[in-house]
Amino acid sequence: MAAPRTPLRDALRSAPPGRPLLLDGGLSNQLAAQGNSLDGALWSARLLATDPDQVEAAHAAYLDAGADVLISASYQASEAGFGTLGLSPAEARGMVRRSVALARRAAEGTRRPVWVAGSVGPYGAVRADGGEYLGRYGLSVAELTAFHRPRVEAVAEAGPDVLALETVPDTDEAEALLRAAEGCGLPVWLSYTVAGGRTRAGAPLTTAFAVAADDPRVIAVGVNCCDPSEVPEACRMAAEATGKPVVAYPNSGEGWDTARGAWHGPETFDVADVPGWTAAGARLVGGCCRVGPRRIAALRERFGPVR
Repeated sequence: MAAPRTPLRDALRSAPPGRPLLLDGGLSNQLAAQGNSLDGALWSARLLATDPDQVEAAHAAYLDAGADVLISASYQASEAGFGTLGLSPAEARGMVRRSVALARRAAEGTRRPVWVAGSVGPYGAVRADGGEYLGRYGLSVAELTAFHRPRVEAVAEAGPDVLALETVPDTDEAEALLRAAEGCGLPVWLSYTVAGGRTRAGAPLTTAFAVAADDPRVIAVGVNCCDPSEVPEACRMAAEATGKPVVAYPNSGEGWDTARGAWHGPETFDVADVPGWTAAGARLVGGCCRVGPRRIAALRERFGPVR
């Protein structure tokens, strides 16, 4: 499937209030539900090399649920990570290109517009040690920019409709990712992971969102991979700080225990709460970890198609 004729930027601007575009949900939980093991530092990206049909099937599940935007399986992808599978740097870049191609292929035959976001996760995600929930890695903006640039370039080469700079824990890394994306020729969205009304590294959200306020490449700014209770106020602050459409895709509300490698606690993602997000400025909504096709389908039923 070719890219939609309408750029995502224009679709977000023209979406009626209260009728957001829908993102997919967590790719990893859908892959696990399909019977795949996600052990290892590459997480869901490993299947790009070992079983790409499973990745395409996971995208198809979210399309069937009604998603308008699919996020590629490149969140933790890196040359070093694919090197552990014996792939060369060139082959690793090929896997990143495949991540976008699989999402495009899943959308073939879909009559409505479907956009593909190329995922670029933070430094902590590539380390696969939970560092994205802490930030402050001890690296400078310049060092983080140098780390991310080849990853961003690899995703951009695949031709997604937008780059999803997502699960960003701090302003330093946000600045680095935006610098790394300079010259790629693609719009981006910037999405922080937050807790307690601040970035995971403790920066005020007004400061964090302001990083993107004057950047014309940024078509949406917001939050993901956080507790749903954080979303309404974060959406309001993002809209006020930037004047841009807001993107919001939290987790199920369960907590992740890094030491045990397990989820715990209740699920608090409630479709009935999402109109409050759109009232606060969200124009692109969906789910992250542990939010599956069932909830995306419930969102589609609630909001209907964007016309």
